[in-house]
Parts: sequence; structure tokens; C-alpha cells
Amino acid sequence: MLITKFVIYKYNIPLKAPIAISLGTIENARNLLVCIHTDQGFVGWGEGSPFWMIVGETQETGFAAAQDFARLLLGQNALDIEGNLQKLDNYLPGSSTIKSAIDMALYDLAAKAAGMPLYAFLGGSKQTLVTDETIYLNTPERMVQDALRIQAQGGVAIKVKLGTNARDDIRRIEAIRTAIGDQIPIRTDANQGWNFVTARTVLTTIQDWNIEYCEQPVKRPNYADLKRLRQQTRVPIMADESLFDHRDALRLAQEEAVDYFNIKLSKSGGIFNALKINAIAEAAGIPCMIGCMSESRLAMTAKAHFASARRNVLFYDLDGPFEHAKDPVLDGIRYDGYTVELPDAPGIGASVSEAYLRNLEKIEIS
Repeated sequence: MLITKFVIYKYNIPLKAPIAISLGTIENARNLLVCIHTDQGFVGWGEGSPFWMIVGETQETGFAAAQDFARLLLGQNALDIEGNLQKLDNYLPGSSTIKSAIDMALYDLAAKAAGMPLYAFLGGSKQTLVTDETIYLNTPERMVQDALRIQAQGGVAIKVKLGTNARDDIRRIEAIRTAIGDQIPIRTDANQGWNFVTARTVLTTIQDWNIEYCEQPVKRPNYADLKRLRQQTRVPIMADESLFDHRDALRLAQEEAVDYFNIKLSKSGGIFNALKINAIAEAAGIPCMIGCMSESRLAMTAKAHFASARRNVLFYDLDGPFEHAKDPVLDGIRYDGYTVELPDAPGIGASVSEAYLRNLEKIEIS
């Protein structure tokens, strides 16, 4: 099955409101969409979300790199996923976001050719997934309003963005916990916003408030601080920005730096690398979460397939589309409250509306 054409889109999706984390604020999802055509009539879809503050890429850089990548892969066997991805890595290191979109499209093609939904193609079965919902940085009063809404809607876990300073972040968690009671676990995420002292102050203060974990409390390279926090507080530590690929996973496991891994396809380069990260985690006894940037339901469906296929993935952060003002995706996962329902169609089982695509900037390479 040979690759005959690439269509690359600047996949812009408006947000309901700006979303703020400790690293900055985004006002629109400026994603990338890849459509790969083959000589057997199969079409593969893939999406990446270049959250520049984390991955060091933008929509523009990804759009440019995708054109070179497309020319490299034209005429290649679409089913040779590893060989195709190796060509991209040999040509241009990094660029994990656009590589993740191409990787996703290749897996979509392979599963479609096999006549299997992606979770089955990956060797798994359909599991019940329940996502959390994220509360972004704001005043304690506004964050409490969001927490009460999530609780009223039946949320089973609330993810709270932190990473400013100890006093304000403690106030945020205290206000939320007071408002919603003790039953719903809170998952905190500082997005590298603290130094070690601040992180220890916050975590030792809130550690008895049903805190399920703290995601990336300190800067990405500070593996020693991650380990010290794990030893000196009772809040489990999760790696996010410290974990891009399987090499990072191996080092984190060897240094016993964290309790959990957050796997994000746009950060890891796609499903191929995510499988390697999870395999290292499983061998080291480290459970994983499948996380998201600001992807649409298309990429979210691929993530759900991956999570469903791997029993070591225990946490699900698949709430990105909750923030989108438009949903251009056809089929794919459906949300029943916070329960994620997977499709059974071959491949990922999702595509994007032609009406929406007509309004996007694109380039075709064949």
C-alpha cells in the first residue's frame, strides 16, 4: 500500500475562552491536520497540537516541516510505520508534534487495511475510560465555580492548574476543597511553575486534602528535585514535560524520580513512541496517564484507542474538546458525561467535516 498524496492543514479551532497555565495563555487551538492518501484507496487522518511553550514548535514550523516530510514519504509503503518514522527522524530531529500527526495517520491506515479498530490493531480490547476535567488558572473564586460545575455534572476527578506562588496556589486548592468536600480527588498540575522550595511548601500543605498526584511541579531538567519531592511529601509525582520520549522514560525510571508518567502523543512523536514509553513504564512498575494538549476529538479518539489497548494506562485526561467552541470531527469518540465511548469502525474511526476543511489553509503534495 503506497503513499500517493499528503494534504496538510492549518487546523484552527476557536476556544470558548482563553485557557491559562503557569507557562502562558492560549486563545485558540492552532493545530495541524494531516491526511495521507494511498494507492489502495485508504485515507489516514492524523492531528497534532503544537503547544509551543512545551514542545518548542508552532503551527508555522510544523506546517513547514510537514511539507518536507511528505516529500520524503511519497511512494513509500504506508504499512512500514517504523521505517517511515525513522526516515523522518533521520531527516529532522525533534518536531514531535507534526511527527505525531503523521504517525497517527499511518496507524489509521494500517488499522483500516487490517479491518480492525485501532485498539484491536494495537493488541487490546475496548475498555471503559473516564476522563477528568481541567480547571485552568484563575482567581480562587472562579476556579471554585468551575469545580462546583464539574461536581454537579458527575465528575470523578478534577485536574487543577497551579504553578504561580505558594500562597495563591494553596488558597486555590483550599477554596476548591472547601467548596466540593473531600470525596472527589484533585489532580494538581504546576506545569514547571515552582522551584523545589515552593513545590515542597505547597505539596506538604495540601497532601492530606485527597490530592491524587502533582504533575510536573518543577522545571523539566530537574530530575533530582522530582525525586526529592517524591521522598519528602506524600503527594505522588507525575512526569509530564520531563517525559518526551522513551529515552526520558528510561532515565526517569532508573532514577526513581516519579510515581507516574503522563504520555501525550503530540509530545512523544505519536503512538509508536508512546508504546515504547508505556513498555518501559510497565517494566518499572510505573502506571501511566494518557494526556492531551488542545486537540480535537480526532486526536482524542486515537489517544483513547491507545489507552484502551494498554492496561498500564490508569488515568485519562481527555478533556481537550471541552474547551473548543466548535467540533468539526465526524464520528470518533463520544462523551457520555465524563465516560469516553470508543468507536468500532476500522482505524481511528474519525475524520473531519469537509465543510470545515474548506475554510482551512492547506497544501497538497503528491
